[in-house]
Amino acid sequence: MLPATEFEFVRSLVRRHSGITLDPDREYLVRSRLQPVGESHGFGSLGELVRGLQGFANPELERAVVEAMTTGETSFFRDRHPFEALRTGILPELIARRAGVRRLRLWSAACASGQEAYSLAMLLAEHFPELADWEVTILATDLSRPMVERTREGRYDQVEVSRGLPAGLLTKHFGREGTHWRVVPALRRLVHARQLNLTGPWPSLERPDVVLLRNVLIYFDEPTRHLILERARREMSPDGVLFLGSAETAATVADQWVRVQRGAATAFQPRLSARFDRIEVSA
Repeated sequence: MLPATEFEFVRSLVRRHSGITLDPDREYLVRSRLQPVGESHGFGSLGELVRGLQGFANPELERAVVEAMTTGETSFFRDRHPFEALRTGILPELIARRAGVRRLRLWSAACASGQEAYSLAMLLAEHFPELADWEVTILATDLSRPMVERTREGRYDQVEVSRGLPAGLLTKHFGREGTHWRVVPALRRLVHARQLNLTGPWPSLERPDVVLLRNVLIYFDEPTRHLILERARREMSPDGVLFLGSAETAATVADQWVRVQRGAATAFQPRLSARFDRIEVSA
């Protein structure tokens, strides 16, 4: 067990550095994720680790603790409906509207180890050959430096490629490296991975046309969720499309967004978009 005072200290630290609110019943998660952090930094117990954090300023250790608590669940083509909506309607319409500039930008936020970003890359490669001579960028961001490095590397073990990735796409878009598989260079060049704290300063994101902010807002309190969504709205293209996670319902978004329904997928567009009527909007 982690004593209540030490657990509260960790909760406060994570909240201060990332905006993420750990539920009071997640003490077991804190213990399991901090154990390897403590061992790697030479602490004999979790209590020693917490006292080390309390005793003196140690930015590297604080960063390691926060990153350990923010490592997320992911898989290839997770919750397939958004990818189907992109393939069958949203991307063809965006491509038609971008024909003059021949540029398309997608953003996978809180990308973890990059499976979502590479799922987008495979989707484009498989179904939109007309983009071959376009300027196409898939931005993949995460708070965790190790996750960003894993995304850049594009290297996954057998268990990871078995989750959601069809065998045909595996053999076509990955090369075997011992017991691992690595994304082919052509797709790795599409994905630009960088570290980004959603509650910290944002660099210019160059107006992404598609934003996937899935399964991350549930970790923030309501004011922080609305702040992140407002910043995303300001950064993305006026006629761009936002996807949230399946557990993040329309109640999560403010009235600055218009709901977009495509089959089983729900997405959102900025309400002030001059072109949202080009996409099927539900009542």
